[in-house]
Amino acid sequence: MIFRFSAGLLVWLTLALSFAVSAAEPARLLKDFPVTRLIVINDSGPCILIDTWVATTPEQRARGLMYIEQLDQHEGMIFLYAEPQIIAMWMKNTLIPLDMLFIRGDRRIARIEENTEPHSTDSIFSGEAVVMVLELAGGSAKRWSINAEDYIVFADSAE
Repeated sequence: MIFRFSAGLLVWLTLALSFAVSAAEPARLLKDFPVTRLIVINDSGPCILIDTWVATTPEQRARGLMYIEQLDQHEGMIFLYAEPQIIAMWMKNTLIPLDMLFIRGDRRIARIEENTEPHSTDSIFSGEAVVMVLELAGGSAKRWSINAEDYIVFADSAE
């Protein structure tokens, strides 16, 4: 059987396959992380559903999104801490810009650091005691009008 493809169809198939491979890349590199869904709720824009990898152990928090080459707009990673504390993050070995949302125990966003610089070893501080940090693709906070005092809800919880 012989298949004939037009040049346009062949280009489309090549792009679709390359997207499928790159979109699967975080899932492959983060296969040891649990996953959940959370919702960012704000007053000035839409509520956003995010597929989220969860970093709870010191090893997972240390690794984070290092070496990830692409993060889709509805993907992120949340770092969970047992007790409120001042958090310092950095971008060493992180290949893409990220937005960091520092979240208090009441699940309200305390501070947002937008478009962090890839590979930087400068510390990025929460500014106050928080229990979570949500990392999203750089530009997400602006795109979705996410602001301090907006809040998150875990989609799989009864809250």
